[in-house]
Amino acid sequence: MPEIWVVSAPGPQALEKLNAATKPNNLSVNYKFHIPDLKVGTLDTLVGLTDDLAKLDTYVEGIIRKLVNYMEEILEDQKEMLHENLHVNNVDVPQYLTRFQWDMAKYPARQPLPAIAEIINKQVQQIETDLKQKASAYNSLKTNLQNLERKQIGSLLLRSLGDIVKKEHFVLDSEYLTTLLVVVPNNICKDWEKGYENVTDFIVPRSSQKIYADNEHTLYNVTLFKKVVDEFKNKAREKKFIVRDFTYSEEQLAAGKSHHAKLKMDKSRQLSVLFRWLKINFSECFVAYIHVKALRVFVESVLRYGLPVNFQAMLLQPAKNTKKLREVLNKLYSHLDSSLAAGSIDDVPGGLASFGVEEYYPYVFFKINIDMCEKA
Repeated sequence: MPEIWVVSAPGPQALEKLNAATKPNNLSVNYKFHIPDLKVGTLDTLVGLTDDLAKLDTYVEGIIRKLVNYMEEILEDQKEMLHENLHVNNVDVPQYLTRFQWDMAKYPARQPLPAIAEIINKQVQQIETDLKQKASAYNSLKTNLQNLERKQIGSLLLRSLGDIVKKEHFVLDSEYLTTLLVVVPNNICKDWEKGYENVTDFIVPRSSQKIYADNEHTLYNVTLFKKVVDEFKNKAREKKFIVRDFTYSEEQLAAGKSHHAKLKMDKSRQLSVLFRWLKINFSECFVAYIHVKALRVFVESVLRYGLPVNFQAMLLQPAKNTKKLREVLNKLYSHLDSSLAAGSIDDVPGGLASFGVEEYYPYVFFKINIDMCEKA
């Protein structure tokens, strides 16, 4: 469904006439767009509401796009699952649109039109606020986990060493001796292996062993007397041997692994809750969006066709030849505004552009943007 149009025309047989005009060339599939008997109010109210509803339309669509974009973002390498999760009231978007029924419980039809618009506005504002809070919490957790995992796979100069070293690499619980971990650039490993015993005095002979290597560096251990640690660090640095600050503690290593496991579990749990919330509120926002469209159709139709209310709103699913469909519609409804041929908004008297109208036709016309639901 690349495009969905909503048009309205006066008269009880409007849908039948539309079908008769579009069916011969299969220009569109048409459905009745059910709008209840809403409270008209005053003409001034309707004119003022035109601009407010145009802004509300844009706002709600923007929040839907944020929800969809964030759903796609958190799916990460499973983005193909997005489309199958974009349902509205437990049905897919096309089915919801073609079977649209006004939600009387959420948006009581007996309320004044501005009150209904305000209900929608407050509802969507709350969703936007909740989205910011939930996204911030999840992104913070995700960043903490990424930073932790980055330390486990990065350069030996920065990465965590807890998953590399073992207890046997260290001299522990000695009053005089200690073991240091030294990172050596690969191109001078031979210098280390031949000369580490002479970096300073009081180094245990043959105490260094190669523990781990990556593409740029190699990790060694070395045992020496505690009293020369500072001197050793300084002289090693002069030779481009970097001593890593590390104290072997099984308790701390176990706590680190437990923290990592907890972060992964928290992320998985929050992802599940967040994704379910996004699905629910995509549905809520899309329902609100279509009700805004219905309000706009109603207000514009009353302003165009007058009172008593006697128009039929219709949803069109155009085929490929939208240009031909537009020509047929203009011909079918040209009698509704004989003083103006369909054309640019610049041709429209009265500056309807100020009301958010970008295209003007002899009939009431709005487009439903569903490209935001077609990302996957």
